[in-house]
Amino acid sequence: MSPLEESPEEQHTIRRVALVGNPNVGKSVLFNALTGSYVTVSNYPGTSVEVSRGHVSITGKSWQVIDTPGMYAIHTITEEERVAREILLNEQPDVVLHVLDARNLERMLSMTIQLIEAGLPVVLIVNIMDEAERMGLSFDLTLLQKRLGIPVIAAATAHKRGIEEIKTAIAEFGQSCGLPISYSRLLEADINQVSRLIQKEYVISHRSLSLLLLQGDEEISGIISKKEDEEVYRIIEQNVREIAFERRESFHLNLSMERKEMVSKLLKGVIALPEKQRKTWGERLSNLTMRPLTGIPILLITLYFGLYKFVGSFGAGTLVDLLEGKLFEGLFNPWISKLVNGLIPWWWLQELLVGEYGVITLGIRYAVGIILPIVTTFFIFFSILEDGGYLPRLAMMVDRLFKWFGLSGRAVIPMVLGFGCTTMATMVTRTLETVRERTIATLLLALAIPCSAQLGVILALLAPTPSALLVWIGCMTFIFVVIGILTGRLMPGEAPMFYMELPPMRMPQLSNVITKTYTRLLWYFLEILPLFILASVILWLGKITNSFEKIVNGMVPLMHSIGLPKDVAPAFILGFFRRDYGAAGLYDMQSKGLLDARQLTVAAVTLTLFVPCVAQFLMMQKERGWKIALSIFFFVTTIAFSTGYLLNQLLIATNLLG
Repeated sequence: MSPLEESPEEQHTIRRVALVGNPNVGKSVLFNALTGSYVTVSNYPGTSVEVSRGHVSITGKSWQVIDTPGMYAIHTITEEERVAREILLNEQPDVVLHVLDARNLERMLSMTIQLIEAGLPVVLIVNIMDEAERMGLSFDLTLLQKRLGIPVIAAATAHKRGIEEIKTAIAEFGQSCGLPISYSRLLEADINQVSRLIQKEYVISHRSLSLLLLQGDEEISGIISKKEDEEVYRIIEQNVREIAFERRESFHLNLSMERKEMVSKLLKGVIALPEKQRKTWGERLSNLTMRPLTGIPILLITLYFGLYKFVGSFGAGTLVDLLEGKLFEGLFNPWISKLVNGLIPWWWLQELLVGEYGVITLGIRYAVGIILPIVTTFFIFFSILEDGGYLPRLAMMVDRLFKWFGLSGRAVIPMVLGFGCTTMATMVTRTLETVRERTIATLLLALAIPCSAQLGVILALLAPTPSALLVWIGCMTFIFVVIGILTGRLMPGEAPMFYMELPPMRMPQLSNVITKTYTRLLWYFLEILPLFILASVILWLGKITNSFEKIVNGMVPLMHSIGLPKDVAPAFILGFFRRDYGAAGLYDMQSKGLLDARQLTVAAVTLTLFVPCVAQFLMMQKERGWKIALSIFFFVTTIAFSTGYLLNQLLIATNLLG
């Protein structure tokens, strides 16, 4: 049941803790430390933004913990920030934990001021203290607590430091909402002029509402228009409009500058800098990862050992051979086939369960024997990069390159995540700033980014022939760059701005890597297994009704045009249900020796570029709408087979692969 569906009595009895703060400050680590594994992740009502909820017991009382999306201020811009504020407004948390980075205290404390100003029950968590102390910084947080009038706790949540103090603060927190905030005489006059007109009671203070109205916050304006009397709202609106016009050249700047000056006064004597700034190994490595001269080699080394060796060779090679080859093909499938055929007399049900496209012998074998070990190794690799702090630095390094594609460096997050699951990555594109940027990223994900399962299978297929693997990599890179540049040039709209917090570069924590891998793997596997079973049922229906054979026959001319035999057509049909399903079909054909090096390479390139799987297509429709989703579908299909045709002709002409 969502919070908006709960009765007033239920909402009142549930104690809630909301975690707020900028991205990359450790909110999710604190959330996991408080809640353990008892977590639910779902879309916030009326939005496509996921919110994590869990429970923690403190002194015998149960609290619901909500991990909100990253936000930089009470005045929102992105959908994630709007959802974070919606949680504060709609769910009325009993305690708001504002988590910030000790190394960036001066920049992030402005939001603390805004939360206090809103009258919210704030506890300030100064996180990542371990890294700040390694840099030689020292803090008088007792003085800061006295000046703010709210609890202030030092923490390093990645190392479980401060967790017990945070739990105690939650349990013992009273109604104090901080000391009064005041601005210059002119700004105070503007705030008071609007706030005294607001008559109804709201979750946040009249003062905070006035500031948001003066900043042109349409959502807040809509909330007030519905609650206040029509005549009262008309007067409020008129006053806001007059002040906004009179201060049109100075209001936002003055507000920003005054908050900055306020933060400086609050921190005076709170932070002590070392006489000589000490650079940690993490800072040195951080600098190396963001400079192109050193960052590109580091990226290539990371991809080689992470994707190629760990995911490709170990995951798609060693583990798949063990699970799919020895366990399923050698032991389980023969045993289950004999058992089912002996117990069930009906041939059609035998075919459904253990036939060529059987739910058990194909669907479960593909999902568990081939796909599970590959996505597991990828998510371990991705979690290590994430927990170590490498991904934001990669975003900083590629920002200039991505500008050519109409993207910002922030788009590297969904792009890298796409190598794990393109469906999940398509959903993550909502974090990008503009609709134009989201559309470009969605197109590139659908076209040239293979998911981890598909990538692992293709690496395993092509690795024995290095020249074939190089051709595949070259084609993928060429298509990604050319389509990216053309899209960036032709699609109307302005280039996005780029800003990203840099978490500390540190050794990944094993517990964090395990938790993140488990959560992602559970989400992925719960999604993939039903789809594999559904695909098996559809293929079974197609086989027993001969409609599948008709579709395959209809694709024969297309297969021949790119130099492939008829037997490859099912892999492309399977590829629409799951990209990795289609790649696994190629794996079966290659193991039977039905494709030579040239055909295998053409098939791998075409299948990688081929239409996104049904799950990704549905996510595209959900995020971008039917028009864009269908346009991408037909565009990607055209590019895939055109590339396959040209590549086949080129390989024949050059005899590159024999």
